[in-house]
Amino acid sequence: MPKGAAMGKNSHVVRLAVEQRALCERVATQCEGSAERVRRAWILLRSNVDGDAWEDARIAEVYECSVQTVERVRRRFAEQGLEVALERKRQSRTRPKALDSEQEARVIALWLGPPPAGYARWSLRLLARKAVELGIVERASHETIRKTVKKRAVAGSGSV
Repeated sequence: MPKGAAMGKNSHVVRLAVEQRALCERVATQCEGSAERVRRAWILLRSNVDGDAWEDARIAEVYECSVQTVERVRRRFAEQGLEVALERKRQSRTRPKALDSEQEARVIALWLGPPPAGYARWSLRLLARKAVELGIVERASHETIRKTVKKRAVAGSGSV
């Protein structure tokens, strides 16, 4: 391993081909793309074992990022290729819906109905408590109810 390149147990070697190096140099020197894309290009150039082969800590210090970021960029390059390593990782988390369509319909029906005695109108927190009390949902935050009511609101029908 040349010039003291870091090789820990989770290390991934960066060996840029001529075309890959040219692309990274173009992105880095001509600031093609976002600042993060440019930083990732510099990280790959400095990690290249056939080039600079800097240690991760030095790269992190110079480009003002964490060592973990450097490791992550190297890993993405080794596992998925140059274009993936240069681009921002897309979030893959998708949350399950808080309420299904039947629950949403019941909450809307409750919202459109008369408010409980002693109240002039439904508040979001009151609507959430009542939905739990009636067994429409196991639990619901006022924010979930707000999104449901806003999404399903009919023009001219009540206010929240």
